[in-house]
Amino acid sequence: MVRAARELIAEKGTAGFSVRGVAARAGIGASTLRYYFPSQRDLYEAVFGAAIDATMLDLRIRDTAVPPGERLAECLAQLLPPAPPPEQAVERWMDVITSTFGPGGAPESRLAWSAVSRRARARVTAWLEALAAEGAVASDRRAVERHARLLLTVVDGLALGRLVPIERLDERQERGVLADAVAAVVH
Repeated sequence: MVRAARELIAEKGTAGFSVRGVAARAGIGASTLRYYFPSQRDLYEAVFGAAIDATMLDLRIRDTAVPPGERLAECLAQLLPPAPPPEQAVERWMDVITSTFGPGGAPESRLAWSAVSRRARARVTAWLEALAAEGAVASDRRAVERHARLLLTVVDGLALGRLVPIERLDERQERGVLADAVAAVVH
């Protein structure tokens, strides 16, 4: 079912993505699909969550031979998109934002964005929990969640900086900003 959903998205984008379409592609009835994915949000979580899980690896987060801050920064760097050529950056960013959140933005695009954001936060939280287990970061749930949001805010800012070439940071500067954010949460 998830594979069928990914195929539909690849062919038609999120606008062509529907429960009926996914069910037809998977060769099952819509009610069977609803049994496994009771809501459109559940289906989006499964589809986009699997994509994030395939690209966001734990790398060396549990390798205690490497300093915890270095491991966390390495994992967080995976969340940064590749920088597009400067002449295309603002245009691509505006297209994504407008098609997702603009007046004509499709609800499906917002569901996809939301699913990716939730999965990324869950992954960062898991990395922090792995470091908390070894005493490298605060271990109480609220602190871990707060730190995950802080780190994701910094990553979002760096990602936006890659897309809007007003004053683009070089790779060394980006690593410095990420290291500063990591230092705020790692003991």
